[in-house]
Amino acid sequence: MGPKKGKKGSPRHRTGPPPPGPSSLFIFAEDNFIRRLTKFIIEWPPFEYAVLLTIIANCVVLALEEHLPKGDKTVLAQKLELTESYFLCIFTIEAALKIVALGLVLHTDSYLRNIWNMMDFFVVFTGLVTLLPLPLDVDLRTLRSIRVLRPLKLVSGVPSLQVVLKSIIKAMAPLLQIGLLVLFAIVIFAIIGLEFYSGVLHKSCYSLENA
Repeated sequence: MGPKKGKKGSPRHRTGPPPPGPSSLFIFAEDNFIRRLTKFIIEWPPFEYAVLLTIIANCVVLALEEHLPKGDKTVLAQKLELTESYFLCIFTIEAALKIVALGLVLHTDSYLRNIWNMMDFFVVFTGLVTLLPLPLDVDLRTLRSIRVLRPLKLVSGVPSLQVVLKSIIKAMAPLLQIGLLVLFAIVIFAIIGLEFYSGVLHKSCYSLENA
């Protein structure tokens, strides 16, 4: 007996395995051992907790920094500056693992398709640029100031904080209208006060030494 035919007379074949998913960086297929290992690492709870603790420690270090005039630094600030390379190394490893596991940007659910990962990548990239041997006349203070965005990595690591932040952002539009109304009322009362008390308190305060 031959193979069974469908309604239109064509042979009915069994469906094969689903096609493989997109590769990461055009190198690591979905069933690649390295990619599966990186996926396991980024989803491993101890790894997530270690990254969160690193972010908190970096926030503490940034809060303890003390800048003096003319580029002078205290002894504590000099010691804290040495920890910058360690924090940057940890964040770079985290970003590299996620890029290998998720892919960079070309397919759905890849690393740079998430706005929080985009911010993390930007902070890490600018941090790596500051370590490059650049000419002395290049001012890197602007790039170093981007480090203040690192506490926002804490939001990317805690989904509940993302929900709170998104709710606050969505509430900003109605609050902006209310703020404009309050500002308008303040301006009106300021104009009324100027009209009533304009010149009344002029020269009411004087120095006793000149009296």
